[in-house]
Formats: sequence, structure tokens, C-alpha cells
Amino acid sequence: MKKLSPVFIISSAITLIFIIWGALVPENLSSVTSVIQTFLQGNFGWLYLTAATAFLVFLLYLAFSRYGQIRLGKDTDKPEFSTFTWLAMVFSAGMGIGLVFWGAAEPISHFHNPPFGKGESAESAALAMRYSFFHWGFHAWAIYAITGLAIAYFAFRKGASQVPSEILRPILGNKVDGGLGRAINVIFIMATVFAISGPLGMGATQISGGISYLTGIQNNFTTQVIVIGVVTVLFMLSAKTGLERGIKYLSNTNVILAIFLLVFVFFTGPTTFILNVFTSSFGDYIQNLPNMSLNQRPFEQSSWFQDWTVFYWAWWVAAAPFAGSFIARVSKGRTVREFVLGVLIVPTIFGILWFSVFGGTAISLEMFDHFGVKEIMENQGVEVALFTILKGLPLGTIISFLGILLIGTFFITTADSGTYVLAMQSTNGNLNPSNSMKFIWGILQSLTAVILLWSGGLGAIVSALIIIGFPLAIILILTMFSLLKSFKNEAEKKSFNEEKEKVS
Repeated sequence: MKKLSPVFIISSAITLIFIIWGALVPENLSSVTSVIQTFLQGNFGWLYLTAATAFLVFLLYLAFSRYGQIRLGKDTDKPEFSTFTWLAMVFSAGMGIGLVFWGAAEPISHFHNPPFGKGESAESAALAMRYSFFHWGFHAWAIYAITGLAIAYFAFRKGASQVPSEILRPILGNKVDGGLGRAINVIFIMATVFAISGPLGMGATQISGGISYLTGIQNNFTTQVIVIGVVTVLFMLSAKTGLERGIKYLSNTNVILAIFLLVFVFFTGPTTFILNVFTSSFGDYIQNLPNMSLNQRPFEQSSWFQDWTVFYWAWWVAAAPFAGSFIARVSKGRTVREFVLGVLIVPTIFGILWFSVFGGTAISLEMFDHFGVKEIMENQGVEVALFTILKGLPLGTIISFLGILLIGTFFITTADSGTYVLAMQSTNGNLNPSNSMKFIWGILQSLTAVILLWSGGLGAIVSALIIIGFPLAIILILTMFSLLKSFKNEAEKKSFNEEKEKVS
């Protein structure tokens, strides 16, 4: 292994300290992070909402402005991957596990406990779908896209090393080469560690919960650790094959399995109801998007928006270094317009379809068949919501095992992608990091997932994501100004050269 970079030494040391802290005094870790989380959610919700909305507006402006024709690479560069594979990799690395985990569980939760109004009503059902679309829609992907666009532009267009601090060079100058730059890079790496560990922890609980629900095997910490151990071995094997093989093929497999599961539930579930949910809820989402984007309803004594919307925005911000870096890596050769519209629209539409099918089916079972999905979730955990609705459909048990397989492949893809990003970020942006560096980060991220589950389950994962998301939100706001400055300089230089050619 080559000489270790200071960023790797610092970030891996912090990760190890966190792991040891959680292993020795898990209650203390849980309580400390919970206090910080509560403070940030209660006092800076406005920052997250404003920033996410600004990112979305800014990206749409770029896509339809003169900057939309700028290519993420040289003018002669072509995309490395087909459009289908590119979008499959973007989606799999971005939200795969989360959608499978929350696709049925979140709408059911909102149906019973809506942001306002009475629960278990037609109004709360509509709100459940609208806010599920909102939390997983355009704003979430805008946060990913602003990060990925900046990294891809500076790395492939400007020839900068693919390290996070380079995206702020236009406004920070040579300061990114010193301590400030290293601090930014460490923050990005720590965010990536927690952003990957969160989905890994959720994936482990859902696989374990699904196995328990279907076979009766106890769903506990030991079972979840075994799941993480098995998947760690699998994603480390995949990581050795690189982007062109392992992640590429797994991503395609993920999307094919997801589409199959989506189509199966659509046709064997309440099809007409799902279609009605999709059309009405999508219109409801678009119509209310401006209002939802900035509204926390401060005059009402409710923590709903802090617990859900602010949490999600902090989660997407925390996940942005990982998802954005990976999306940037696979987007070389795309134009700014292709990148923005592809990353914003296609995954959002797929997510809306996913929630319409799985969330719509769950609400239909709850409202009209009195299936008791919420009661099962309360008794056996949120992670069994998917398997609860699948088991009530034809061939439910077989399809449930297919669901476990889908979660497993998303699990492997997320961890594989994350291992690659961590190795790349901690080796000065090396696009082909060594397998030994991937192995180190693979072990560390799996141990972090175990410690988060040990110290407080999903609650600890939530706390870690929200805490690391706060400094990142500031960095991403600065990224907008850095991108705009660089785009303006490039456009002015191009205009100057064109005028010069006309004169000559």
C-alpha cells in the first residue's frame, strides 16, 4: 500500500474512536448523539428546508440555461455507460435500500399519525402519500445532484483531483490545499461512513425481520450481525471486480428485481386503487410542492416536521458525499442538462411509482380490509411492513423471499459503492483505489453499522446522520456559489475566444 494520506489517517482514527466508544459505553453514545440531534432538528430545520429548495431551483436554472450544454468532461468525451445502466447505478447507490424499507412503512405511519388533521381518515391517507412523495422526491435528489454535479464538473471538466475540497476552490482558492481542505475532506468521509452504515443497519434489520416473519427465527441483534457479516463478505468480493463488472451488473440486477416486484404487487394488489392513488397523489404533490418546500407549520405545537421532513433532509445531506461522489464517477461525458434532468426526474418518478404501489397497497389493506399493518409493525418492527403486505398476496411467501433477495442485492451494491467512494476520497481522489484500501473501509463501515445497532438501533443511526449533516449543509450551500462562479468564468472565456476568432 502506498503512503497513507493525512485525510485517511484522521478519518479512520475518528471512525475507530466512534466504534470503540459505542462498543464500551453504548448508552452514553446513544444519549449524547440524541441530545445533539434534538438541538439541531429543533433549531436548524429552517436551514435544511431552505437549502434543499435552493438546490432544486438552482439545478433547474442550470439545466435550462446556457450552462446546460457544458459537458462533464472534455467536449469530445462520451458517456462510459448506457443510459439504462447509468440510471440503474444512480438509483441503486442513492436510495435502493431506503425505498424498500420505507415503501410501505412510511405511508402507513403517516396515515395513522399525519402532519396535521385527524389520523385514519381519507385526508390523512392523501397526506400520507403526498409527504412520502415529498420526502423521497425532487428535493432529495437535488441534494445528491448538487454534490455529484460539482464533483464531476471539477474532476472531469477542470481536471482537478476527485476530492471533495476541490469543489470549493473557486471561492476558497489555495486554502483547500491546507488544513481547511483536509477538514472538508474528513467531514465528507465521515458523512459517507455514517450514510452507508445507516442503510446497512436498516438493510440488516429488514432482512433479519423478513426472515423472522417468514420462518419464525428470532429477529435480534445477533441475527442482524450475522446478516451484516455475510453481506460484508459478499460486497468485499464484489468490490474487487471494480465498477465495470461488480457494481454495474449488480445495479442492473437490482433494478430488474425491483421492477419485477413492483409489477407483481401492482397486478396482484388493488390495481385500480393504486392507479387512482398514483394520479391523484402525484397531482397533489406537484400542486403543493412550493408550500411543502418551506413550511414547518411553526404555529402548531407539533414535532412532526422535525421528526420526518427535517430528518430526511439531514439524511439526504449526510448521504450526499457518498451518493454524489459515486454519481459523479459514473457520469463522465454527460452534459449538465442530461445530468440534472436524469438525476432529478427519473429516480423521482420511480420512487413515486414505488410508494404508489407499496404504500397504496398498505393503505388499502389498512382502510378497507382492516389488515392491521400498523399493529404488526408495532409488535414486530417497522422492518416487517413490506413482508406483511407481500404475504397477503398470491404466492406471498415466495415473493417475500424475492424481496429479501432484492434487499440483499441493494445492500451489497450500496456497501460496494460506498467502499469505492471511501477508498477514492481517502487516496487523494484516485479513481482506481487499491483493493486493500477498499477492504479497510469495508470492515470499518460494517463495524460502524454494528455499533449503531448495538448502541440504539435505528434511533442511533438517525442521530448520527443528522449530526454529520449539519456542517455538510453549509458546505453544499457554498458549493452552489462555487459552481456558479466557475460556470460564469467558463462562459465568459468561451465568449471571449469566439469574439477573438471572429476578429481574426
